[in-house]
Amino acid sequence: KKFGAADTEEVLAWRIADRDGRLEPLGRRSANGPATCYVAADPQGRSLLLAHYSGATVAWLPLGSDGSLAGDPVTVRHEGTGPHPGRQEAPHPHAIVLAPAVPNALQFAYAADLGADAIFAYRLDGATGGLVANEPALVKTRPGAGPRHLAFHPDGRRLYAINELDNTVAVYDFDAAAGRLVERQVVSTLPPDFKGTTSTADLKITPDGRFLYGTNRGHDSIAAYRIGADGLLALVEITPSRGRGPQNLAITPNGSLLLCANMPGDNLAVFRIDRDTGTLAAVGEPVTVKSPSCIAVLP
Repeated sequence: KKFGAADTEEVLAWRIADRDGRLEPLGRRSANGPATCYVAADPQGRSLLLAHYSGATVAWLPLGSDGSLAGDPVTVRHEGTGPHPGRQEAPHPHAIVLAPAVPNALQFAYAADLGADAIFAYRLDGATGGLVANEPALVKTRPGAGPRHLAFHPDGRRLYAINELDNTVAVYDFDAAAGRLVERQVVSTLPPDFKGTTSTADLKITPDGRFLYGTNRGHDSIAAYRIGADGLLALVEITPSRGRGPQNLAITPNGSLLLCANMPGDNLAVFRIDRDTGTLAAVGEPVTVKSPSCIAVLP
């Protein structure tokens, strides 16, 4: 079905059947919302979380023990708007992620809502099914920020948000017991003299937690930051993404390489990460790929 159409889209599941990667279908369900742009699984593999960009909703969907889709999504509606004309006339959930699990503690989930200028906080209720608003239910960003994607630090103590509309990255302290977020810092992803039109897309953190990278679409670059012991960011460099519209990033499990999907540029660029400084060095020539949108690197 067409992305963002009035009728709902679908969620599909497969089982990896053999060592060659052959897939066997495990079923399909309505996504129960239009423009489903993000899906995440809880660490125990008992449920999926969905974000519906055009539906102003996020959803919880139960999974069977074999990974099959065991029920229909249970949705929660967001409220709120922002000052940006045409982009913030209504809520637009763009991503939903799980906080790192803590033994004998509640499981929290956070949804970045570009339209509402907010990060919504939920408790994952596996017993009754669904997402329950935390207290407080959200943390507001700066007006017109447009939070898009989220990433937790490997130590589980901080959350980082990349803001699409004002081209910034925000740092939040995370209280794992209560699920509260407290903003600590907001930094630009652009050089101070840039005056053109651009917007951010993705952010990723190295497995050792030392560096963070975020993409600029329009400026067509990758901003690199060193993460301090206090979780705060210091700019390392802003380097060309080697293609137009860097949409998505992935870092290899050993932390040595960063891959960048330049979606309108129709290529995939590879960079070597300097383990000491966090700077990026191009590896070979970009690979031609038609409209790459998302990268997954298997361990």
